[in-house]
Amino acid sequence: MTPPIVIIGAGLAGLCCARQLHRQGVGFLLLEASDGVGGRIRTDIVEGFRLDRGFQVLLTSYLEAPQVLDYNTLALRPFLPGALVRYGGRFQRLADPWHQPFVALRSLWSPIGSLADKWRVARLRSRSLQGTVEERFRDPEMTTFQALQQAGFSHAMLERFFRPFLGGVFLDPELRTSSRMLHFVFRMFSLGNACLPAAGMEAIPRQLAAALPPASLRLGARVVHVQPDAVRLDTGEALHASAVVVAVEGPAAAQLLGDAMPSAGQGVTCLYFAAAYPPVAQPVLVLNGEGRGPINNLCVPTVVAPSYGPGDLSLVSVTVLGVAHDPARLQAEVRAQLRDWFGPAVEAWRHVRTYSIPYALPRQTPPALAIPERSVRWQPGLYVCGDHRDQASIQGAMVSGRRAAEAVLEDLAGRTP
Repeated sequence: MTPPIVIIGAGLAGLCCARQLHRQGVGFLLLEASDGVGGRIRTDIVEGFRLDRGFQVLLTSYLEAPQVLDYNTLALRPFLPGALVRYGGRFQRLADPWHQPFVALRSLWSPIGSLADKWRVARLRSRSLQGTVEERFRDPEMTTFQALQQAGFSHAMLERFFRPFLGGVFLDPELRTSSRMLHFVFRMFSLGNACLPAAGMEAIPRQLAAALPPASLRLGARVVHVQPDAVRLDTGEALHASAVVVAVEGPAAAQLLGDAMPSAGQGVTCLYFAAAYPPVAQPVLVLNGEGRGPINNLCVPTVVAPSYGPGDLSLVSVTVLGVAHDPARLQAEVRAQLRDWFGPAVEAWRHVRTYSIPYALPRQTPPALAIPERSVRWQPGLYVCGDHRDQASIQGAMVSGRRAAEAVLEDLAGRTP
């Protein structure tokens, strides 16, 4: 009997690899060390709230996602384009003129950036939309901050909008992430909406897993050793394989494959609070444009998708870049900043949970994307995929998983006499 292809890791990359193999009628076994699918995209139910493990969104303009997901079933709930930027003791509305032209007219004179900066945003958008995604990934690579400086943006625009916005997207407050990701992100936000699934972000991997044969997935199966034709679990069990695909995040992949695998990541801390009333009444992202205090951005998920809460309370999600070494102190500092923003009502907010995530995204500073799609072939019979092999996003993870499956199928067909 021919042994199955073994896929290690049921995150988005592993699930998309499994999906592609299943579509081609090829047997596989998907091993996941944790108690559920999703990898870094998980949602916990706590006191009636849906808590995503770190603030995340699905961009509807991703090219791969609609090929593998049913958006209607996910019941996606969109954020408003643009942002509320906290600056000068007030919240300034910065609207997307292509999605909200009349609102954008009022924000032309906001202190977030000059009129020339708004024109430069249009020019950056135009450049990001030119040609194909692949063509933009062949543009000269520098850091995002260097690219924004080169584009002529003022210090005010860089510090009050781009640093908190892109810093939150890349989890990189210094904006050292590759400029190729800057154009990719600008393109995606320009062409679609940032959304939350009604059932939480984990609904995405759950939908992918639901299309796989039930017997093909094993949870609580931690792999400690790999080779091209077998894997060994921490229980000592050995499983034979036709090929092995390592579909785990960077640090775990480095443990299985060796130090040649990049494992540096960006960390983030997400704090959730329950409030009697939403501090922001619109489904919009709030950015810290003042450059002080721990908060980078926040939102109210229950305003975006009411199903994120029990109905009588609002859920506030606060993002702090980096990993908290003293959670109690951080919570006190965050609460103090929230009180400054929203007044004494914050004292009554109840802390629900804090997630401290050391590896939330792979670090992609230049020349990380000199080759936008790194090879998924590690050695004969052994493959690797994940957003650390493509660009760091849901799109990158999904594409990487599909590419790994295609490489396995091509190589197995080549072995056939």
